[in-house]
Amino acid sequence: MPKIAEVEYTPNPNARKFVLKEPLTWGIARSFENAGAAEGDPLAALLFDIEHVTNVYYVDHWITVTQDGAAPWDELLRELAVPIREAPAADAASASTVAAATVTRADMDASTVERLERINALLDEQIRPYLQNDGGNLEIIDLTDTELTVHYQGACGSCPSSTSGTLSAIENIVRSIEPDLEVVAV
Repeated sequence: MPKIAEVEYTPNPNARKFVLKEPLTWGIARSFENAGAAEGDPLAALLFDIEHVTNVYYVDHWITVTQDGAAPWDELLRELAVPIREAPAADAASASTVAAATVTRADMDASTVERLERINALLDEQIRPYLQNDGGNLEIIDLTDTELTVHYQGACGSCPSSTSGTLSAIENIVRSIEPDLEVVAV
């Protein structure tokens, strides 16, 4: 059962990041944008059972919960802490799942896979650590000759700055290696 080390503010006023003493997963991110998407995930389902919860995102030693803005945080934090503390910590089965996980790029040609790997490496180095520090993340949805489609997760998913400043910064960084690429958030 993970112990909560601290609760952090995020740039999104409707999201809080719980930093845990034990991991919930070993490298596998879980992102749920509604209760229906959380079916099959016991922790996310319990969190969505709490009124006002609109998004749950967790990976490794932290979990970000977003609310609709209608609940006072001091009350909501006490409710959220119960299922988070009762959640099972990651175990050897989680580690073996990560080891067995592979990303299938069968529908992409070799040059697109290479472009995607370069872009991911750049995002891993210059963007994702900052988003993760703020309780969110960024997933690449698609890559074409002219467009990179991304999806914000966790606190970044509903943060006002993600669709303006952060998206512009991502596009500027990606354009350093692909000058004609447009970045679109979905």
